[in-house]
Amino acid sequence: MDGLDAFLLARIQFAANITFHILFPTISISLGWVLLYFKLRFVKTQDQYWMDAYQFWVKIFALTFALGVVSGITMSFQFGTNWPGYMQKVGNIAGPLLAYEVLTAFFLEATMLGVMLFARERVSETMHTIATLLVAGGTTLSAFWILALNSWMQTPAGFEMINGQAHVTSWLQVIFNPSFPYRLTHMLLASGLTVSFLVAGISAYRWLRNERGAEVMASLKTGVYLAAILIPLQIIAGDLHGLNTLEHQPAKLAAMEGIWKTERGVAAVLFALPDAEARENRYEIAIPKLASLYLTHSLDGEVKGLDQFEGKHPPVAPVFWAFRIMVGVGMLMLAVSWATVYQLAPWKKDPARTLTPWHARVLVAMTFAGWVALVAGWYVTEIGRQPWLVTGVLTAADAASKVPAPRIAFTLSLYLALYAALIAAYISVVFYLARHKTHADRPSGAGMEDTLNPVSYPKKEGAANA
Repeated sequence: MDGLDAFLLARIQFAANITFHILFPTISISLGWVLLYFKLRFVKTQDQYWMDAYQFWVKIFALTFALGVVSGITMSFQFGTNWPGYMQKVGNIAGPLLAYEVLTAFFLEATMLGVMLFARERVSETMHTIATLLVAGGTTLSAFWILALNSWMQTPAGFEMINGQAHVTSWLQVIFNPSFPYRLTHMLLASGLTVSFLVAGISAYRWLRNERGAEVMASLKTGVYLAAILIPLQIIAGDLHGLNTLEHQPAKLAAMEGIWKTERGVAAVLFALPDAEARENRYEIAIPKLASLYLTHSLDGEVKGLDQFEGKHPPVAPVFWAFRIMVGVGMLMLAVSWATVYQLAPWKKDPARTLTPWHARVLVAMTFAGWVALVAGWYVTEIGRQPWLVTGVLTAADAASKVPAPRIAFTLSLYLALYAALIAAYISVVFYLARHKTHADRPSGAGMEDTLNPVSYPKKEGAANA
């Protein structure tokens, strides 16, 4: 890392921290709702395989939640060490929003998770279900507050500057700033897609290991059907979010689309190598006028280019490519989920045997596809905001500390090594749990052939009693 200045190292360190941290809340946000679905299905049908699915996935939820908490604490330290100018200038807004997240969401999740994990035999079934609901709601409430702050940084509103510090004039405008509804919707759908492919992929992995009982098939179909429903909604939400970005952050939009000059009838660039020095795209493959059509709803609509933001626009190549990775993975999710739904179509007589090994292997390969799309989309959001930390209010350079580069390089190296080890350990543990979900977890006497039929699971007597 010789030759890198302290400012760039600080940015890389924060990027590493946020990249690692966001992986885990993204799973816990929607996995909590999937667990609630499993629990409600068990309460309604009394079929034990729904509870088996719940007990398997709640372990993964707990592991995910723990890593999310640890990485979140580490990330927050950097506000004071590497970015003191941030809290100094906008701490009156950022501080309360972060505190609301802890007070209204984190404590709720942490407390009720204990009930989910350890108290099912000590509380009523109704209370256990309520605990699951509160944890799921808590994770979503946590996302609400964090996305409110992040959206405010992108499109600030409801404040005034007094003596160089931001002061709130309207909390409603701060929270429900212009990009917040789009950003929250986009993120929640991304979380749902991440979890749907995680559930489908791990279930397909177990299926390939001849764990083909009702629990596995119920989990697999839950993941696949959820993905098939959410991906079209995400495409619509993404389009609306893009139009909002065009209105409020045109420099980011121009970088995403690789538009260097303001013009009418702008082409949609499918592939190119953006050249920042020449300020043009090399080896461009584009569809004429398509970008103007979907951005302005007119073939001759005008779109601002990067020439309108000299010195105040983000680096083009990383935003340009991150956006295409996100969209590409999204299209792959659409194809895989719909093809698998057709393969598992309910009108087929024996869905447990219609899944082919080829389909199962594709699902396993897509297990963490949500992470890829998520990180790419997050890079579009965060790099696309540069050079601003808070748009129009505070640049990243002005918020940076004076910590010497060697110190930042040392801690960055430690972070990267630790995060690589933790991600590898997390993935290993998830697959370890899948491998060791054996026949011993099933009701005694239920063989492989029996478990292909969901009604072979005995119902738990009195499970629905409060």
